[in-house]
Amino acid sequence: MTYKRNVSSILKGMFKMGTPDEPLRQPAVEATNVAGEDLPGYGAVQMIPVQQADGRLTNYPPPETWDDWVEWDGKAWPKKIARRYMLIPTVCFNCESGCGLLAYVDRTSLEIKKFEGNPIHPGSRGRNCAKGPATHNQIYDPERILYPLKRIGKRGEGKWKRITWEEALNEISAKMRASRQKRRDGIMYHVGRPGEDGYTNRAIQAWGVDGHNSHTNICSSGARMGYYMWGAFDRPSPDHTNARTILLISSHLETGHYFNPHAQRIIEGKMKGAKLITFDPRLSNTASMSDVWLPTWPGSETTVLLTIANHLIQNDLYDKEFMRRWVNWKETLAAVRDGRLSPFYQVLREEIEAEAPTFDQFERLLKDLYADFTFERAAEESQVPIERIRETADYVANCDGKLATHTWRSASIGNLGGWQVARALFFLNVLTGSVGTPGGTSANSWNKFVPKPFDTPPPGTTWNELHLPHEWPFAHYEMSFLLPHFLEEGRGDIDVYFTRVYNPMWINPDGFMWLKALQDEEKMKCHVALTPTWNESAWFADYVLPMGHAGERHDLMSQETHAGQWIAFRQPVRRVAMEKLGQEIKYTYEANPGEVWEENELWIELSTRMDPDGSLGIRKHFESPYRPGEIITVAEYYRWIFENSVPGLPQAAAVEGLEPLAYMRKFGAFEVTRENYTPYNKEISGLSESEREKINSQLFQLKEIARDALSIDSNGLQVDLQGRIHKDDKTVGIMIDGQAKVGVTTPSRKFEFFSPTLYTWGWQEREYTIPWPLKSHVHPDNIDRDQDEMLLLPNFRLPTLIHTRSANAKWLYEISHKNPVWMHPSDAQRIGVVTGDLIRVETEIGYFID
Repeated sequence: MTYKRNVSSILKGMFKMGTPDEPLRQPAVEATNVAGEDLPGYGAVQMIPVQQADGRLTNYPPPETWDDWVEWDGKAWPKKIARRYMLIPTVCFNCESGCGLLAYVDRTSLEIKKFEGNPIHPGSRGRNCAKGPATHNQIYDPERILYPLKRIGKRGEGKWKRITWEEALNEISAKMRASRQKRRDGIMYHVGRPGEDGYTNRAIQAWGVDGHNSHTNICSSGARMGYYMWGAFDRPSPDHTNARTILLISSHLETGHYFNPHAQRIIEGKMKGAKLITFDPRLSNTASMSDVWLPTWPGSETTVLLTIANHLIQNDLYDKEFMRRWVNWKETLAAVRDGRLSPFYQVLREEIEAEAPTFDQFERLLKDLYADFTFERAAEESQVPIERIRETADYVANCDGKLATHTWRSASIGNLGGWQVARALFFLNVLTGSVGTPGGTSANSWNKFVPKPFDTPPPGTTWNELHLPHEWPFAHYEMSFLLPHFLEEGRGDIDVYFTRVYNPMWINPDGFMWLKALQDEEKMKCHVALTPTWNESAWFADYVLPMGHAGERHDLMSQETHAGQWIAFRQPVRRVAMEKLGQEIKYTYEANPGEVWEENELWIELSTRMDPDGSLGIRKHFESPYRPGEIITVAEYYRWIFENSVPGLPQAAAVEGLEPLAYMRKFGAFEVTRENYTPYNKEISGLSESEREKINSQLFQLKEIARDALSIDSNGLQVDLQGRIHKDDKTVGIMIDGQAKVGVTTPSRKFEFFSPTLYTWGWQEREYTIPWPLKSHVHPDNIDRDQDEMLLLPNFRLPTLIHTRSANAKWLYEISHKNPVWMHPSDAQRIGVVTGDLIRVETEIGYFID
């Protein structure tokens, strides 16, 4: 990165708006705050000249003016009334994208007047969807919770009293301390979407408990599992901008992860000539903009994707060199030889036994395996015209190694075998060599950047069976939706249960089981709801503690929005503005509405009060690196990270004449890496110390695998028969054509077509060990159309609403104000329904009327 180019140079062509400097127009004096107080005159206003040759305007004030910015009040038109603002960057919290926001804080009243996009943010680049500006609705929601509350009646009775933060902290920390003194599985933090990277997980780890629970298993774990089996990564990171072919499962231009950053880059790819393909049973805006729309029957997507794969295989249209180098084909052929994969290949088995396996044998295996995946079969199962599937296959075949693919929920969630949808989709990336390449699809971990904190507590040594019971050894993330059932069965109890960004009574299909569990004070002894707004589950809490929205709290965010890496700083904007104006703030709730707090400071206070004398080994993890023995402040926590854990940030800050923390306070985001393509192909010798450290932190311990050393180099690296490089009982790379490469963080260090892991754990059929369809519970064979059985598809999201986080967000509900049942016209005609009718929909677990 070049540090001579300062942040301000990013924004060219400033338009004519004001800074309080040289004279041009004298602003009027007008009331600006809710109290009706008049503003003082601002003196003269300088108008910034247009700098672009073609006269185009920019949408954003230049960063050097953010501390004192004047612009006309849009509501005062036609009068020209000037308002004086401080522009404070933060990060949106209304989905997982982590887009940048700029809060316009009135310098006189300290009210937040509006939120706009942060042009410095590398992911969102100044653009936001409707959810970003609607943060203003959430902050000024007249019904939000402003003060800590404690239940005084029975759970659910609705009787509360306001308490102080001091009371809440002392009472809750005492319960946590009592639990920790007797057990390590009594505290549970149950989060829907954290919206931050690592802070709370670090706190839980410091407590020495197995206490993290999530709702991922009903949200996106199916897709994650499919990707994990290929490359030990959690989700995809497509490079839409540079793609030649973009293949989406669901309507990602408007509803998917990560909506805003991806949508703008999909459009960029389209403008460059990329072909857009959308698999979605619903006619969406994305489908209408696609070159090919495949409204596939739910559950048939894997068959269609493998048909496209078969087209590439049978016609030798795939990247053989990439697969020879980076797919575990030798391991796959060994499985054929040993009878672990399709015992019917007797001739091939005999060949492999007689001589060393060859890639030609693997090619023959692929052609034989997928020969039955014909276009006719795909058309019949998916109920999509065969011409559309052929057209899709041609676009994929012609992608030239630039195939950007993505799925998140949609077909991969809520369908039996849905995880194979993601696995089959990434198979197309592997076949086309579009893995981590420009225009291809990367692993999220290659583009997401998570810095290390000043202190890392030791890993946990206990296991909470309420999270991941032994019956489900391959559950990808916690079996959270079964928690009330486990409690009902007597498997355990919970001493202190925190819920955050999670309303289990609403989000889970069996809400009454959660109601029963939340009412049971023997099994769930203390429920602490961390929430800015009321919801069904909070009503059954013992403590309701108001947490801040975006712009009211500290967090770090980074997401895999494109081929680079970035980090963004969410911060409480009123606190930052007050501190810049010289006010001293100890806790964030002093600057927020009412006494709304933030988790960062809450966890510091609870943790240190939980272990005041240090006897539990918790307190030391919350002591300042700058003031030994004293409790860390939230500013010190992020100061240390920005000074020590973000490559290039201290240098960039120095160019601006700022300390790293001040730099992030001012600009709100930092680009760590502009591009990060094919990291698995890096040579080990060329890695920096920080890269080596990062890779080593992800490596698999392979002590159960015989080392069978072939050679030892001058550094003491050991190479086994599979070409894997070992050092100090860790696998550190793989030999590829005589070169020591970093490789993939799988046991084989390659992308795994055949999964020995699943085979070893007992899932030995090819429906599990390789990309292959698993017959869905909604397969046409399982739907009795004569009995009016139909499919209910709730596994998608609107681009405007965010579970219960958008409660009372007026602007969002003005856009999405009703939730109609969508039905295919042929089905509507068959059952005699027209638009606007009230209908009753019955499912296996109940019914609803809409």
